[in-house]
Amino acid sequence: MPTTNQGSSTERPDADPEPTSYVCTDCRRSFLAPAGAPTQMDGLAAAGLTCPWCGHWATPTRDGAPAIPGTRSILRTVTVWVIATLLVCLVGVLGYLAWTEKEDESDEGRAGGSSQVAFGPRLTSWLSPSGLSAQPSTIATIPGMPPVVDPRNLYSETQAGKLSPAVTSAVPRVYVPNLRSHEVYVIDPQTRKVVDRFRVGIGPQHVVPSWDLKTLWVTNNAEGRTDGSLTPIDPASGKPGKSIPVDDPYNMYFTPDGRFAVVVAEALKRLDLRHPGTMALLGTIAVPGCAGINHADFSIDGRFAIFTCEFQGSLAKIDVVDRKVLGYLELSKGGMPQDVRISPDGKSFFVADMKAGGVFVIDGATFATEEFIKTGVGTHGLYPSRDGTQLYVANRGSMRIHGPPHGKGSVSVIDFATHKVVATWPIPGGGSPDMGNVSVDGKVLWLSGRYDDVVYAIDTTTGRIQNVIPVGKEPHGLAVWPQPGRYSLGHTGNMR
Repeated sequence: MPTTNQGSSTERPDADPEPTSYVCTDCRRSFLAPAGAPTQMDGLAAAGLTCPWCGHWATPTRDGAPAIPGTRSILRTVTVWVIATLLVCLVGVLGYLAWTEKEDESDEGRAGGSSQVAFGPRLTSWLSPSGLSAQPSTIATIPGMPPVVDPRNLYSETQAGKLSPAVTSAVPRVYVPNLRSHEVYVIDPQTRKVVDRFRVGIGPQHVVPSWDLKTLWVTNNAEGRTDGSLTPIDPASGKPGKSIPVDDPYNMYFTPDGRFAVVVAEALKRLDLRHPGTMALLGTIAVPGCAGINHADFSIDGRFAIFTCEFQGSLAKIDVVDRKVLGYLELSKGGMPQDVRISPDGKSFFVADMKAGGVFVIDGATFATEEFIKTGVGTHGLYPSRDGTQLYVANRGSMRIHGPPHGKGSVSVIDFATHKVVATWPIPGGGSPDMGNVSVDGKVLWLSGRYDDVVYAIDTTTGRIQNVIPVGKEPHGLAVWPQPGRYSLGHTGNMR
């Protein structure tokens, strides 16, 4: 039937009604449908049709948009709101943890670094290793280096009971180099008695396990002279062999791949790369900006090492692969850095500082100071606990290289996860705990008493001094052997 508008024009009686534009609420495709087409929801003004492509509900459009929001549109809106809410909650939690960490920090324990970490240790601990910033499942090490079994704890293979087959014939002994009497005392750790002593070269500083765990080397640096040497000890018999002439061997390390022995020629500001068996010189790395270069530790992947520059109050970062100096880092407080140990997760290096009386924490990747942890007088040696959760810090009681006996010596215990000192064990009557290592089972910390001519056996559960054993003159870097682990990086037993 023809219709007539109220206006002046009149439609043709046979004209078709204008088609209506629809859009699918699911697949979002648009289509035209003739006016008066049957709808799914009769009686509703915004009634829709069935989509010819997917069969879902379609609605009329208004300026190209659906009159009624579709299913996907609603889901998108809900998803955005949920994500926004979760982000707000996460920011709130991070902010709270950072605030509480700041409230807990003491001025003494956290001040002194040249830069500060973005988040405190509590927040770092919360995020890692099992949280948001967990380590990768594998570490890309340098060729020839044994794999890192647990990236969360690079000390995982040095736990009690993990003795290498290479040390099965080793007689359990504590080897004590005595700097001024030029000899090594040998202690039976069971009886706590001196069972042997023998002459070595001039000025023995450290007893160093080889990378393959088959030899112990005494570093006789003959300070101020030119007749330095290395004396091998057979761990199976506990007896010394013939000394090998070597320039100024104050300390010695081994590259993580076992290719080189790294003789630390302190007075020469040089790292000499030698054959790990014959000790023949193969190359050198000059470190001219590192006066008093002496102690070190290697990165988790073996690519670099950080050495201390005792007489310059700084550190040197060495590229192990390309054999060059990567840079220097000056420490605050005008310090005298000593021993170095890497954190279990491989991210930070703990550096003992004898003059500052504490431990600097250094970010290995950025080579920047994270914080300073106050410990005690004359901070010197660093030794991880057998389970890799704590760090034993020997404070030898004096800031001087040649200190008096019966000083304010102590041992501090740092929690690796929180960077907090959780215990302090003073030496009764005073003392000078210097360098050493922990027993195979981790229950005893053996340390030389540098200025008191003794060796301390300390209970690692209570901090009680179990024994004080007289030895030679000025005992220094003693070694406890055997040690758990697959290989040695040197010093007094930096095991991995």
